[in-house]
Amino acid sequence: MGETAKKAILAVSFGTSHSDTRKVTIDAIEEDLKAAFEDCSLYRAWTSKMILARLEKRDGIHYDNVKEAMEHMLKDGITDVIVQPTHVMNGVENDLMKEDVLTYAGQFQSVTFGTPLLTTEEDNELVVKAIAEAFPVIEDKETALVLMGHGTEHYANAVYAALDYRFKDMGHENVIVGTVEGYPEISQVLKQLEKCGPKKVVIAPLMIVAGDHAKNDMAGDEPDSWKTIISQKGYEVQTVLKGLGEYESIRHIFVEHAKAAK
Repeated sequence: MGETAKKAILAVSFGTSHSDTRKVTIDAIEEDLKAAFEDCSLYRAWTSKMILARLEKRDGIHYDNVKEAMEHMLKDGITDVIVQPTHVMNGVENDLMKEDVLTYAGQFQSVTFGTPLLTTEEDNELVVKAIAEAFPVIEDKETALVLMGHGTEHYANAVYAALDYRFKDMGHENVIVGTVEGYPEISQVLKQLEKCGPKKVVIAPLMIVAGDHAKNDMAGDEPDSWKTIISQKGYEVQTVLKGLGEYESIRHIFVEHAKAAK
């Protein structure tokens, strides 16, 4: 790299229309990335077309999508880019994001990618440790922790079952991973609850932000919310509206992934 190298980190998130959770999750991850890479400018891109459109319409706020952010960096004379997604897994959003970035890659001196949260077996182990530390309540075997992931039709969905297995393997039989739109789903969660027989169930999102899914599908009062379904089975239920981005140990994993970008 010559004297004129200008480096940037592009933090790519799915996005959220809930500013309360954005401030303590996506913004917090970006702050941590900024602090870890003092010689880089930080740029933001969001991948959800629906959320970007909603924000423009509702709040008059424009955030770049990936292509716009790449254009933006070119215009600012950035030469080297580290792309760090804040995605949970290597699913559709991550694949599309990479495609968009790579159409511009030739115009930069270097473009490298950090990986999503759950990429390697070591990541799975670190996430289990981080969640176990954040929820000391699981030491009480009469309490179960149910984690609600997003889920996807993409083959990367297998990571949820792998994570569930990893919790059990690391001695947390009372931690159960389910998804809204994939497998395992709520029926598998109920089966596992029956098996471990807790009195109390704590439900928390296995998502970066605590947005629509967490507030409605997980903690809502509708008959099909996880809170309602699990309560109806006779368990005492507590919901925790805290996205993964709020946990310092989880943000640290993203920072480490950016440092290892290739």
